[in-house]
Amino acid sequence: QVQLVESGGGLVQAGGSLRLSCAASGRTFSTYGMGWFRQAPGKEREFVGSITWNGGDTSYADSAKGRFTISRDELRNTMYLQMNSLKPDDTAVYYCAAKPSIYSWYAYWGQGTQVTVSS
Repeated sequence: QVQLVESGGGLVQAGGSLRLSCAASGRTFSTYGMGWFRQAPGKEREFVGSITWNGGDTSYADSAKGRFTISRDELRNTMYLQMNSLKPDDTAVYYCAAKPSIYSWYAYWGQGTQVTVSS
């Protein structure tokens, strides 16, 4: 069982940066693949990016490539989403998620953190 808590959201001007954190509890965190998703008002939840269990590989949605970076710190049981060059279209609730294997979908989700980018 993994519990996830996001933090770091807030209000930022366009062009600014934010770093989101996803703190995980559970002894198996280091074996789980992790991902970030977001949901804007009136829209479906969408994939932002992911990182493998050992941090060796990352994947990003086209909207995030070149601006967002995902990393994880096993000692702190924490995953990060560094977001640069933010745009108003990035405004959404951001969720982190964890999955136990590369063959499964994300089984565990955080409660979300709000990111608002003003123009």
